[in-house]
Amino acid sequence: MDGAHRRAYRGEAMVAAYTHNLSRRLPLLSLLALLAVGLVIMRVAGTVPWPVLVPGVVMMVFVAERGWHWLPVQVERRPLALRRKDLDALPTSVGLSVLFAVLWALYLYCVGGEAQRALLCVLLSVISVAGVLGLAHAPAAALRLVFASTVPACTVYLVVDGAHLWPVVLLLVMANLTVLAMTFGFHADFVRLELSRQQLARRERLAARLAERNFEQASRDALTGALNRRAILARLDQDVARHEVARHELAAPWLALLDLDGFKHVNDTYGHAAGDDVLRAVATRIGAISGVLAHGRLGGDEFAILFDGRLDATGVTAAAQDLAQSVRAPVLHNGVSLRLHASTGLHRVRGPSVGACLERADAALYKAKKRGEGAIVLFGPDDETALQQRSAMTRQFNDCLLDDRLRLLYQPYYDVDSLAVVGFEAFARWSPDGQTWLAPGEFIDLAAATGRTGELTQAVMGRTLAECDAWRQGLTVAINLTPRDVTREGAVDSLARLVRDAGADPARFMLEVTEAALIADPRRAHAQLEAFRAAGFRLALDDFGAGWSSLSQLRDLPLDMVKIDRGLAAALSSDPGARAIVGTIVSFAWQLGIECMIEGVEDEAQVATARALGIRLMQGYHFARPERADVALAAMGRAVA
Repeated sequence: MDGAHRRAYRGEAMVAAYTHNLSRRLPLLSLLALLAVGLVIMRVAGTVPWPVLVPGVVMMVFVAERGWHWLPVQVERRPLALRRKDLDALPTSVGLSVLFAVLWALYLYCVGGEAQRALLCVLLSVISVAGVLGLAHAPAAALRLVFASTVPACTVYLVVDGAHLWPVVLLLVMANLTVLAMTFGFHADFVRLELSRQQLARRERLAARLAERNFEQASRDALTGALNRRAILARLDQDVARHEVARHELAAPWLALLDLDGFKHVNDTYGHAAGDDVLRAVATRIGAISGVLAHGRLGGDEFAILFDGRLDATGVTAAAQDLAQSVRAPVLHNGVSLRLHASTGLHRVRGPSVGACLERADAALYKAKKRGEGAIVLFGPDDETALQQRSAMTRQFNDCLLDDRLRLLYQPYYDVDSLAVVGFEAFARWSPDGQTWLAPGEFIDLAAATGRTGELTQAVMGRTLAECDAWRQGLTVAINLTPRDVTREGAVDSLARLVRDAGADPARFMLEVTEAALIADPRRAHAQLEAFRAAGFRLALDDFGAGWSSLSQLRDLPLDMVKIDRGLAAALSSDPGARAIVGTIVSFAWQLGIECMIEGVEDEAQVATARALGIRLMQGYHFARPERADVALAAMGRAVA
């Protein structure tokens, strides 16, 4: 047996296996020995002096104690170190105790009669064979038992009754050797099976650890270490199901959606590595907030958080405020302190589905982002009413014929030097009922939710071509692209085909996009704008100067015009800062060969200030309101007041 096998035989798992199996056999073997010794004492009592019986009584006490010691309940309680000592001591204790018992029995054999000798011969043979079988998991002890019992017994048999018992002696020796050989074979098989079982158990544990590790990796966001989208939604699904089953016993947890305000600015200004540091820091801070049961990253800079359901509305709002305060703490990146705010929407998880819970928390988040400055909004009854109305409106938008529910208004824009209309902008209006007309800000999201943005843009272009023939007179007609249009495959071909089929020149159409529309996929959006430009369309960047505007967009995008936001127009005559910003935009655009137009002009003071800054093209209520095509076209010739 090599060293590796010896170590395997004596390893903790094998010690446990040996002692476990011996504890099922040795108590029975002890009981058999007690019966045998007791039977001998009863048989010889009265025929020998009482001191001769004392060794038998001592043996009964010893055997009873060993039987108790090896009971399964006793063995399982002992630590492996003591069980190992028991195994090490077993061969010696078995050998000595059997030798002591056999010598006592052989003394009785020598002084007894024929009947007594026959009984002792049978009992010694039975105990010898039974002992070997009982010690199958301790072959060293079995071997000593055979030698301690067979050698003295056979010697005495041959000396005392050799003439008559030599066949019995031969049979006894052969029987013991056979049983001993079988025992060693059985033990070898047991060791092989046990080692195989242990190896299989190790493989199963390894597989379980690998499965657990794979599950952990599959459940974790690689960047932040928080749960990923799939895992946090699965946890939310469990909570929804659990609350549906025991809604009267369990307090439903709170779902919070957290979005980082200003994250795009950090990414654009300091790079993606800085953004990654921010996301990791935010994920860590979320996990440190009291009352957080689980949190995960849904994607981008949005996190989902489950708060303890035992918190009431005040408590969960306080926890969300603590979180917002924690997020506002600076994040250090290469020696720079990065600061952000977090908007949070909260909703109590009360079913009926994960989608419904997310929809309500997202509605609260949308409301919080509108408020700005890291607002926290708890989804309430009024929000539920608004959500139901929005759901109904979404169904109406999905089911309607756009041609029946869509109309366009046109607002001219002017060259204030020549007092002439140089173009029109088409504004879409949609009605859910044919009576109430909604602006794009109120239904663009409906188009996105129903997957009809492409259809909507084509309908607007088709209606513009049909009813506003300003393009036939050499004027420009502008329509607004949706955020989906700047990334949607096929958008360029479908709009170009509409224009060509109408016999129009694409250069007469200005396609307006906002910076916000470029955020989701800047690279693809840039390629799409290049494709629009290659198809002959002109491009304008709308609402420039609102929010996080970047002059680099004017340099990098294929633009023909930049439209300065109405917010700057409103502040022009009273705010030097606004004038400085507009002046910078105009100067930069002029150097790049891009036209500038200001929208939202409402009084003469704004006109004068904008003109002084170098802007000739203007649009706003000061000149004309959006009107139907026939009214707008009829007013083309009027002078600017």
